[in-house]
Amino acid sequence: MAKLVNTLSEDEFVLVQETKKSQITELTEDDLIDLHTRTRRARNKYVKLYRRSGADKVEKKKSRASGRAANQRNAGKAEVFEDALARVSRRLATVARQSALELKEERLALARSDSPVSPAGTEGKGKVKSAGKARADSTRDSSGRKKYEASSIAKGARRQAKKDKKNA
Repeated sequence: MAKLVNTLSEDEFVLVQETKKSQITELTEDDLIDLHTRTRRARNKYVKLYRRSGADKVEKKKSRASGRAANQRNAGKAEVFEDALARVSRRLATVARQSALELKEERLALARSDSPVSPAGTEGKGKVKSAGKARADSTRDSSGRKKYEASSIAKGARRQAKKDKKNA
């Protein structure tokens, strides 16, 4: 495979070099997405060339084996770019996972700071002495609420059935 990498065009060689582990560790998520797109396009190009020219050569040579042998360069390039794409994909997955965790932490921190319950140990200056309780919708569990929601769903289903019957 090292021989094949040395036969790549300059642009292709630079693209493969950009996907080396030492190069992609410093990239941001957006840069990795761009690199992933460019690498995927290059890989798709050579996979498509390999398949098309292989099909043409099978017709001409009347043999799959000889058609494949004449098409090794495109297969090799497709493999080089497949390996490069795998490296970028793994790094992108890692960075995306870290980004998701950071966003989750920010969201949870914001939710904690916006909480209606004051943190323990803080004294308010208002007239109310109690710390208060967390607000939760307790009506969701009541039997009346469940009946109301079921009735609403059934009414919508009847309305939709009536429309469907009219249109049929």
